[in-house]
Amino acid sequence: MIRKATIKDISRIAEILVFVKRMNYRSIFNDDSVSFGEIQVLPVAEEYSAPEILNNIWVYEAEGIIKGLIRIVDKEIVELYVEHFFQGQGIGAELIEFAKSEHDANCLWVLEKNTSAIRFYQAHGFNVTDTKQLEEGTPEYKVRMVR
Repeated sequence: MIRKATIKDISRIAEILVFVKRMNYRSIFNDDSVSFGEIQVLPVAEEYSAPEILNNIWVYEAEGIIKGLIRIVDKEIVELYVEHFFQGQGIGAELIEFAKSEHDANCLWVLEKNTSAIRFYQAHGFNVTDTKQLEEGTPEYKVRMVR
């Protein structure tokens, strides 16, 4: 079931964000001081508990466990993460289809080197554009995708 996130979900949301970001981005950024120093569960939980962030998050919950999340602002998918152990079960697909059908989501940004994410979004109707920008504080580019 996909539902609006609440403050009670914040520790699980932070846990998913921290560990999935480490798994997905450590090999791209090659910066352990960020992966294991700056990205910590408690600060992420504090940041994401702010109403302007939390109010834009929906979680995928099954069997009493939050397995994934999506953050949508206006019509942009800002973040979509599925717990590593539950990937490949269609959760990300359900979240992105929810964003498209319920929020008319039509754009997102993705790291240029995150080719598996690009393939996933392409499979769900998004196309890479020529628009790219540096990911803040890094030498890596992110590309804009639209549908």
